Amino acid sequence: MVPAMQTTIMERIRKPSLATLAFAAAVDMTWSSMAASVNNCGMTSRAAFQSCKLGAASDTKLALGKCANITDATKRKACNQQATADGKDALQSCRDQNTLRQGVCGRLGPSAYAPVITPTNFTTTIDNQFFPLPPGTTYVFEGMTEDGFEHDEFAVTHTTKSILGVLCVEVHDTRTVDNKVLEDTRDWFAQDLAGNVWYFGENTAIVDGGKALGDGGLPVDLSGTWTAGLDGAVPGIVMKAHPMIGDFYRQEFFLGEAEDLAEVKSLTESVTVPIRPQPFDNCLKTEESSPLAPGDVESKLYAQGFGLLRTVEANGDHVDLVEIRTGQ
Repeated sequence: MVPAMQTTIMERIRKPSLATLAFAAAVDMTWSSMAASVNNCGMTSRAAFQSCKLGAASDTKLALGKCANITDATKRKACNQQATADGKDALQSCRDQNTLRQGVCGRLGPSAYAPVITPTNFTTTIDNQFFPLPPGTTYVFEGMTEDGFEHDEFAVTHTTKSILGVLCVEVHDTRTVDNKVLEDTRDWFAQDLAGNVWYFGENTAIVDGGKALGDGGLPVDLSGTWTAGLDGAVPGIVMKAHPMIGDFYRQEFFLGEAEDLAEVKSLTESVTVPIRPQPFDNCLKTEESSPLAPGDVESKLYAQGFGLLRTVEANGDHVDLVEIRTGQ
């Protein structure tokens, strides 16, 4: 038999006091509050900023190391000055990127960007009014740019690819300037049941040799390549089902590689392009940008039933829809 005093002590151990319960509840509420107030977007931006600064510092140190191996004092001094100036420019670019990312967080909110992707909610039938992608159709764009005469072909293939369990339509996009292929890309899209077109990734290559990859061109830069679900890459919306002025959304998200954003600016634009003499009215205008390219803002104009009509670069250069090929 346990003495009465011991029983009382054991009961006190097993039965927490009201003060203890109150303290535990306060701790629980504090942790819940902390969890709810976590600024995932801000933390992501700050981490990217630190990474960028470290990269800039590393590149500068390496450049200075190369300068140190120059025996001619005058050339070595010039090399050091150039390396230092390049380092300052790189650091400023990091600051600019951070400012833009923080601005994005201010508009989209502090939560992590983690859209729920349910494969059964998607289809390969992409018939969005502003971004239709019927297989076998090629959209051809042309225009003079500061780089030369640009010719782009956006070919919707019959090929599909499964990404995050979603069957996506593959588009083969080639960019040619003065008859030389500069970019050769495979893009993957799917449409959700609400009519939004999602972007699930791209395999992009900057090409050397003036030929497409399959025709002997050699890839010299694969930056920007990403696939949703791999290494933290997340899909985004490339075109909303019902765009509204002020809509602001991510088109892709692969930190440090692919961070394109879009904003709806107008629903009443009028534009004339070579594909037909009559103007297209009530066109959608979006403005696209990326924290990775501060100051590089691109406008796009879309017509219902046709899709993209014109792309306008920050300097005013533009390429227009000149042809739609079908039955391929």
